Amino acid sequence: MRLIVAALLLACACIAPSVVASSGYSHSATTSTHSTTGSHNKAPPWVHRDSHGKIARDPRELNVFKKQDPCPATGKTYGSCPGYTVDHVIPLKRGGADSPSNMQWQTNAAAREKDKWE
Repeated sequence: MRLIVAALLLACACIAPSVVASSGYSHSATTSTHSTTGSHNKAPPWVHRDSHGKIARDPRELNVFKKQDPCPATGKTYGSCPGYTVDHVIPLKRGGADSPSNMQWQTNAAAREKDKWE
């Protein structure tokens, strides 16, 4: 029994340093894993970005939203919507989905207010 416990402890001691190093949580005084490029680094690392560093969006999802919920100002299911913008209820940078179920029409004034605290 003691031999089994000793073997397990030895195995854990050998594995632990490689697990810590590969998890990204290890921090050295001389190196840093944090990215400082641009202002778009607030989103979680798994959020897909386009070639310009912005969170990638699918235009097909926006079209589906517009067909389901026409513009409040014009009633159209295509084109621009004067005075309104499409808002993601849960922001993309916070892990919200780029899907119609997470979209809503928002007045431009309300969008500016929301952007201040988001």
